[in-house]
Amino acid sequence: MSSEEEKTVCVTGASGYIASWIVKLLLLRGYTVKASVRDPSPSHDPRKTEHLLALEGAKERLQLFKANLLEEGSFDSAIDGCQGVFHTASPFYHDVKDPQAELLDPAVKGTINVLSTCLKTPSVKRVILTSSIASVAFNGMPRTPETIVDESWFADPEYCRAAKLWYVLSKTLAENAAWKFAKENDLQLVSINAAMVIGPLLQPTLNTSAAAVLSLIKGAQTFPNATFGWVNVKDVANAHIQAFENPTANGRYCLVERVAHYSEVVNILHDLYPDFQLPEKCADEKIYIPTYKVSKEKAESLGVEFVPLEVSIKETVESLQDKGFIRF
Repeated sequence: MSSEEEKTVCVTGASGYIASWIVKLLLLRGYTVKASVRDPSPSHDPRKTEHLLALEGAKERLQLFKANLLEEGSFDSAIDGCQGVFHTASPFYHDVKDPQAELLDPAVKGTINVLSTCLKTPSVKRVILTSSIASVAFNGMPRTPETIVDESWFADPEYCRAAKLWYVLSKTLAENAAWKFAKENDLQLVSINAAMVIGPLLQPTLNTSAAAVLSLIKGAQTFPNATFGWVNVKDVANAHIQAFENPTANGRYCLVERVAHYSEVVNILHDLYPDFQLPEKCADEKIYIPTYKVSKEKAESLGVEFVPLEVSIKETVESLQDKGFIRF
């Protein structure tokens, strides 16, 4: 195998928030990256690909491919000749009209389509799946400050369906399908289960998690009564690459620097930017949804050194400012 071949990998859904960072870090490490996007032609929407083509090393080692999650075989040319595949493509938004068509089918069928191509591509050694803490923690079990969530937890699809948590359900079903497929076909799979991912944006468009921070600083009257795990996008992208490069990496890796209620995020923003008009009260009068813990042990064994939440929030705000989403 030539050294050129050894260093070729595929990233699906490459224009996305996490994926763009994976592409950036892979290029910096000397990889040739075959990146799939829905439509790479400049006439389609240059904002989807311009930031990728501008990355260091892109001119020499980045190739864009058109692929559709729901189209069988459409990832064949992107994955051909690759040693590793980073499958990040999956829709992420909350305002859904038709969960089956908008979230569930692309997540589940798309994952199986990509894995099927990996299986018939002899060069592929390992697949890294971008999953979510969503497919870990949502099982109806009470979470308290004493609770420690770890990789042995699995979300319960019936609980998610009943609660109409469609995004959570899409990630849960996709990951379950991926593990079943990998076990049945002896395919090397590792999943990265990240929480709410924030930090600097490479893409010019607003992604869902950065939008959550933006809404707090753009005149929101209240903050949600919600508790999330938070993690920096650079840590998530790095973990994907470490999961590919480290031969002992296996199973699932939860990536959460800290679980924090929105009130804590507002307090951090207030400390960093005392002049911001931030919401002062919660959206409801109920008791704050409790925080819980997520084990860092396995992620740290992979070599992840977590960026503190305060730094991630600062980087997010600076990036939102840099991209013109906020004016100071």
